[in-house]
Amino acid sequence: MILQALYDLYSRYPDGALPIEGYEEVPIAFKLVVDANGNFVDLVDVRDIKGNKRMPKRMRLPSKVDRPGQGSWQTAFLLWDHPRYVLGIPPDDSAKEAALAPKRVEAFVSRIEQSFPTSGIDPGVDAVLNFYSGGGPEHARQHPLLPDLLDSKGNVAFQLLGDVELVAQRPEVVRQVRKDFGAANDQVLSPCLVTGEPSAALRLHPATPLPDRRSKANAKLHSMHAKSSWSYGKAQGLNAPVSGRAAFRYATALNHLLRDGSEQKARIADSWAVFWAERPHDLETALPNLFGEPQIDDPEDGKREVQQIYKAVESGKFAVGGRDDRVHVLGLSPSDARISIRFWQTAPAIELARRVRQHFEDLRIHRRPGEFEHLSLFQILEACAPRGDKGKLPPNLDGQIAHAILSDLPYPISLLNAAIQCCRTAARKRPRDEKVTYPRAAAIKAWLCREYRRTGKPISPNDREPQPMLDPQNANPAYRLGRLFAVLERIQEQSSRGINATIRDRFYGAASGTPGTVFPTLLRLKNHHVAKLGKGRAVQMERLVGEIMEGLDEFPPHMLMSDQGRFAIGYYHQRQALFAKRSEEPEGETNGTDATETKQ
Repeated sequence: MILQALYDLYSRYPDGALPIEGYEEVPIAFKLVVDANGNFVDLVDVRDIKGNKRMPKRMRLPSKVDRPGQGSWQTAFLLWDHPRYVLGIPPDDSAKEAALAPKRVEAFVSRIEQSFPTSGIDPGVDAVLNFYSGGGPEHARQHPLLPDLLDSKGNVAFQLLGDVELVAQRPEVVRQVRKDFGAANDQVLSPCLVTGEPSAALRLHPATPLPDRRSKANAKLHSMHAKSSWSYGKAQGLNAPVSGRAAFRYATALNHLLRDGSEQKARIADSWAVFWAERPHDLETALPNLFGEPQIDDPEDGKREVQQIYKAVESGKFAVGGRDDRVHVLGLSPSDARISIRFWQTAPAIELARRVRQHFEDLRIHRRPGEFEHLSLFQILEACAPRGDKGKLPPNLDGQIAHAILSDLPYPISLLNAAIQCCRTAARKRPRDEKVTYPRAAAIKAWLCREYRRTGKPISPNDREPQPMLDPQNANPAYRLGRLFAVLERIQEQSSRGINATIRDRFYGAASGTPGTVFPTLLRLKNHHVAKLGKGRAVQMERLVGEIMEGLDEFPPHMLMSDQGRFAIGYYHQRQALFAKRSEEPEGETNGTDATETKQ
């Protein structure tokens, strides 16, 4: 189904929008210009300037082919390649590379002669062959820009003097490449798994590398390299027959989604997600901003996309695309020479929009001014990773969460574990830093909300679905203990101004996990701290402590992970309320707010 959806995506684009069969977009750093007789004319830098760097220009040229192993020098690309093949420049000074240099040039010329066995088919091709027979590479190696070419580590393509297009883009060359493409496949016919039509199956599929340093240049979405995957005497891709035409189309469509500057891809921790629909649709570009890393450090980033989704759910209409158009989301990650599929979801646009809206409703919790209103999945994972290192998160957590969002399923328990562990162990770099941060609290609340809906009944004593704001009516013991801990900490802060460490630094882990071991001690410390407060303030805080402890019969000896999550939410809610301004509160309610102070 994935390959079929990508195949259909290729057909969705108008002619010329994507490379034709036998071609792909490749990075070219320099053009090598020759005249009609094959004489070397110039070496032209075609790189684009992006910031302080020069980046190769992507051009549509004949497709690459795999060249693995020790015999890779025997495989060259048609009319473009690396300087090692085009000019015979070895990558180092070793004797081995010096011996291979002329062989690579021979392979490059042989590749041209394979497609153009006789002269006169195309003047540009004839000029390139004359360039090699007339000693052109030696002249090109004397060009002053050669060091820049080698430093760029880019590719070189030929151009005929006076032409605008490259030699590989000349009409006769294009016709020959397409002819070669149709004849290159195994001629044993079998039903194509994508189109269902009898066709020649492709043994090796095109590469679809991810825009990730860990992804190899020849990484493939569809591959069967291990012989243990072969059966019935069929090797590699012949075990799951896909025609060359279908393979080219799905690979070209996927590479288009993954291209630099694509608005239909998002980086999520160690994975990439791509988004597309069966026809142009708002969600193709709205969803990536809600899943990936924010492009700018702006709390308003992503707000427009979320509002767009909320409006579409309410009205049943999208600005671009229909409510019943199917939208596809594919999650990928690098894995050696292949690409692993992390998640795959396809659904009508309106249903997917409802699920995404529910996700943001579950995440919604009180936040300070200046914090992102709508947290992306990237931000949640970053906040729940030890020391912000997403590589230390449980394997495939990003894929599991994305699947839960897109399928409206419970979030994985590993998300709750990761968030709580960070709340317990996170070190403060500055006195004002929090352990239970806004993204962690949002992740915990979202997990609890979905678990509450999944069970359909309370999952702990006096349980109720977590609210975005402080919930004084919530009698759950874990939630109340979290609130109590926040108040005890605030009493300490007010009684000892300027302290670098509070009970949060020493006791948060024990208070949330084994409250029975520490709360008696904390209450005794509270009495000591209250004595240092002014009379009015002392009465106010004691009253708040009494209100919270009402109904708490005992301090539990230990708490389950879900209750530790409720503790974190109670602590977060109460701490935010303690620093809220009176103008932000409903009239007639204080909820324990410290109306005289703002957050330090």
